[in-house]
Amino acid sequence: MTAVVQDHYSAAPENLFRVAQIDTPTIGDDDILVRVHAAGVDRGTWHIMSGLPYPIRLAGFGLRRPKYANPGRNLAGTVEAVGRSVTGFAPGDEVFGTSTSTFAQYATARPGKLAPKPANLSFEQAAAVPGSGATALQAVRDHGRVRAGEKVLIIGASGGVGTFAVQIAKACRANVTAVCSVGKVEMIRALGADHVIDYARAGFADGGHRYDVILDIGGNARLSDLRRALTPRGRLVIVGGETGGRLLGGSDRQIRAKLLSPFVRQQLGTFVAKETAVDLIALGALIEGGKLTLAIDRTYPLTEVAAAIRHLLDGKTRGKLVVSVLPPAPATGSTP
Repeated sequence: MTAVVQDHYSAAPENLFRVAQIDTPTIGDDDILVRVHAAGVDRGTWHIMSGLPYPIRLAGFGLRRPKYANPGRNLAGTVEAVGRSVTGFAPGDEVFGTSTSTFAQYATARPGKLAPKPANLSFEQAAAVPGSGATALQAVRDHGRVRAGEKVLIIGASGGVGTFAVQIAKACRANVTAVCSVGKVEMIRALGADHVIDYARAGFADGGHRYDVILDIGGNARLSDLRRALTPRGRLVIVGGETGGRLLGGSDRQIRAKLLSPFVRQQLGTFVAKETAVDLIALGALIEGGKLTLAIDRTYPLTEVAAAIRHLLDGKTRGKLVVSVLPPAPATGSTP
């Protein structure tokens, strides 16, 4: 099969990847082989590509060199084959979800990380959902515990996770204030935000407004400023915000928030998103119900994965980036 291959870690995508012919993966009894139509690109792609911050390597992605052929994690495609123990999926099913090495014509996945593709989405649109959508859903529903009528501030609203979070919070009937750059204001308003703040012109911690929930997805605001913008018993969820440090990568704010939370009335925290079919099904229901739409910035061919990641790193994305995978050659002989 055709696949993107990465032999070593690097923080810069240029000259890192090559497109090669490699063996189609084999599946075990509990696996599913997916014919990949499209793969999503998000910030996690860069972390796996670069091996930074260093804890990502300890998480199972390879200490000295990448464990997997490429850093793709999200996919949408059709089931090609299923293992003997797999139920609920059959060849030909259209699916979306998470896997490893998804910048390739085929990828293996576990049933618990796949779900039926929403009928009203193309494969390219569906590939943009899993990682960012699940993170946003868990931030709003599980950790922010957003309820109807609450005031919610979303910092970094124009990125992949942010565009989902705005819409999910609105589906919870919250009053949403979004923070983004001035060039993305209209896009965020179109997604349903009640108020939009240009982060370059207006501070959110000016004392004029307090929020029941703050989701900090793409900022690096001081923890004291975030607390000042919260109600006395408000809830802060730090989802992102990076400094580029090799050891912690900006996660020191998350650590300090967790340590401080037991000693104050406000609830301060963070989380690591889980990859589950349950959340994929919930996202699919929101999409098919018209409560969640996809903001796709650009689609790149498989040969331009490096350009897609560079565009992400430049910080100018307006929604999600997607890689359209080259179609596989016609099958000859037995199932791969």
